[in-house]
This record gives sequence, C-alpha cells and structure tokens, in this order.
Amino acid sequence: MSEAHRISKGSFRASDGCALVWHEMGRGRPVILLHGLFSNANVNWIRFGTAARIVEQGYRVIMADLRAHGESSAPHDPACYPDDVLARDCEELIAHLGLSEFDLGGFSLGARTTVRAVVGGLRPDRVILGGMGLAGLAGWSGRRDFFLRAIDAYATARRGDDVWMAIQFMKTMKVDLVAARLLLGTFADTSPQALKAISMPTLVVCGADDEDNGSPCELVAALPDAKLATIPGTHMSSVTEPALGEAMAAFLGPPS
Repeated sequence: MSEAHRISKGSFRASDGCALVWHEMGRGRPVILLHGLFSNANVNWIRFGTAARIVEQGYRVIMADLRAHGESSAPHDPACYPDDVLARDCEELIAHLGLSEFDLGGFSLGARTTVRAVVGGLRPDRVILGGMGLAGLAGWSGRRDFFLRAIDAYATARRGDDVWMAIQFMKTMKVDLVAARLLLGTFADTSPQALKAISMPTLVVCGADDEDNGSPCELVAALPDAKLATIPGTHMSSVTEPALGEAMAAFLGPPS
C-alpha cells in the first residue's frame, strides 16, 4: 500500500460524550464522506475503492463512522438521539479537525445527513449526494417505517418478505437494534423549498436501477446548481461499482 493510500483512524467525544470514530486516507484538500444506513466507512468508501479514486486526485478523504454505526458508540440512552443528531455530529467532527475549507458528501443516510447539515448552516464548497432522490429527503416517513418494520421482523422474517434483504444486511453489519430504532426517529424531512440553501455546486450520483429514495432527476431539478451522474447498479450494489468513485472524482476534479 502506498503512503497516500494508507488508512489512519481517529476518535473524539461529541458534545454529549458519545465516542465517534473517523477514518482517513490521503493528503490535500479535505473531502468528508458519510456512509449509508446500517453501513460504515469501510463498506461504503474503502472496500470497493471509492476513497482511493478520490485520493488519487490529490484529496484527503475523511470518512466518519456515524453514531450507532461502525466503530462509533451506539448508546441506548434516548437523550443521545435528539433531532438531527447526525448533522450535529458532522459539524462537531469538522470543528474538531479545525477545517475551514472542505467538500462534503454522503450516500443515502449520509446524503440525508449532508443535506440536513447544509440546511442547518454548514457551508462546504461542494456537495455530493449519492443514492438519493427528492422523496428520500421530503418524505422520510415511508423509509423510516420500512426500517422499523425490518427491526420488528428481525427474528421472524422469511425469504421473500419485503424486509428480508434489509434484515440480512443488518445481520451482516451486526447492527445494534436498540440504537438503530432510536436513531431512526432523529431524521427530519427537508422540503423542496429548503433545498435552496444548497446553493453550492452539487453532484447527485445514483444507480440506474436505484429509486429507493425517489427520483434523482427530481432532486437535481429542485437544487439550484446540481448535475446528475447515473452509474450502474441498485441502491445496494451501486456502492460496489468503480463508477461511483470515478463520478465523484470527476466532479471534484484536481484540487485548485
């Protein structure tokens, strides 16, 4: 492994005492990436080479393990799960690292968290929203209820049930069901009108067969300065595609 591709790890305490972990690779201008629901930084960004493709452009890629995911804490205290807690954690990570200029992106839950952080006032120079459509931001309740049903059926679901694949992924990732249920209640909807706050250049990148979070075309139309990159795959498989990292690296271009 080259020095540029060496992975390091850090941790810090959020304002409520929750221990949060991040992983990073490369040197240069910072790009912060947030993974999807029930995943982690390794699965979403490292294992299939997405982070490495961005590093090769000359970036420092910082990849958080979100609260209740990966190596970060998964507390069972409801007080640790206020509204928009993941956006707050993102802001606190950026403050902890002392970053003033950076790009920010995420996949699925990470894209939702990115949007909530920017709507809340965070100002990255550029934004990447992966695996996301307009309905995934403005109509979260349907997705939330699906995942709550998956948690409820964790031990009883049968092959062929609509929640079966989600449950298998949760089992593979050893998801803490108590923490996951608490976290699912923290996400707020974002109206199309509120998306006007995302005025910086934005890439929406989505699998050709992925409408789990609604239409990416509708999301692009609702954003002031966005373009769409369509890559192969479904919601689950698109993160394994080299095209994901290639699209993100092409959007970012060489650091100025």
